[in-house]
Amino acid sequence: MNSIDNVIVKAHSPGKLIFSGEHSIVYGAPAIVAAIARYTTVGFTPLSNTHSIHTFIEHFPHIAEYPLRGLSTLKQKLDQRFEQFLNGQRPVQNILNRPEDLIIYTLANFAQHIPVPGPRTRFPLPNPGKLQTNSELPLGAGMGSSAAAIAATIVLYESLLNHPLSLEQRFERIRFCERLQHGKGSAIDATAVTYGNIHLLSNHQPIPIKISLSPHWYSYLQGIPCVSTGEVVNYVRVNHAHDQKLWEAFQAITLELCEALQSQKNPIPIIKENHQLLCRTGVVPVATQKLIEKIEEHGGAAKISGAGAHLGQNAGMLLIYHPEVEHLKTIIPNLDPLVIAPNGAELIT
Repeated sequence: MNSIDNVIVKAHSPGKLIFSGEHSIVYGAPAIVAAIARYTTVGFTPLSNTHSIHTFIEHFPHIAEYPLRGLSTLKQKLDQRFEQFLNGQRPVQNILNRPEDLIIYTLANFAQHIPVPGPRTRFPLPNPGKLQTNSELPLGAGMGSSAAAIAATIVLYESLLNHPLSLEQRFERIRFCERLQHGKGSAIDATAVTYGNIHLLSNHQPIPIKISLSPHWYSYLQGIPCVSTGEVVNYVRVNHAHDQKLWEAFQAITLELCEALQSQKNPIPIIKENHQLLCRTGVVPVATQKLIEKIEEHGGAAKISGAGAHLGQNAGMLLIYHPEVEHLKTIIPNLDPLVIAPNGAELIT
């Protein structure tokens, strides 16, 4: 009944892993991000017996209903909540009531920017129907699940409302909408879900890195953090925003890793140093540090790939490099080889 295979129009978006720069990019340093071939898919099925958008998210037990005439009001409400967050009156995790709000906000924001001739309401209303979402990306693990849902929704409605965007416009729209989830729109996430492949971000602008990754890269979900990305970013801001030497060290290590990737040099020493810098920020839990120590003792290197966590024992997704996978499997039996997604969000059949 709720299978996304039966919908009329579908779009999907890749997730992401951060090779370097997950916090330092906020303070002007570059970052390296890769789009990963694990996808969030959003599909639309028209319905004739309703005046609403009904949302169904896989693994969530309920179907939410959003009246079409209320989309403008919902967008205004969420914009006001974001302003309250900026003014210190609301925590970032309380901007959205439920995951579906972000998808519907994205739809409302997209429709609001479509010009229509003649007298108009706030924006043209989309057709009623059912929006279904499923994802191969674990929520809250640092793989860009929010940005992927936004990107897939935008691409879907570019088709449904016959209003294609340029990649640059899509990139900016994704960043704008994602601010509700994390408190600030991420250029890192928007790059991965818009353009795919691997990019260096410099001054928040994506630059393609033309490389072919060796087969020695892996990802591993160490556990879902007990704090949100927005909370961790705020923790780092409070404790390290003015530590210029720290951010300069991150900048140097990111550029060094970029050069190593392009020249196929051994990245292990660079990843180890990157990990130590992240430990200095306080976002690598003790349990995560112990696991990474084991990986290093067995000849590899690893780091968090995402915000990490300043509380609890789980840091989300780890990025791992090891030239001998059998050695690595003695520590982590269930590894996911890194597969790069060549494209960003797109329609699928």
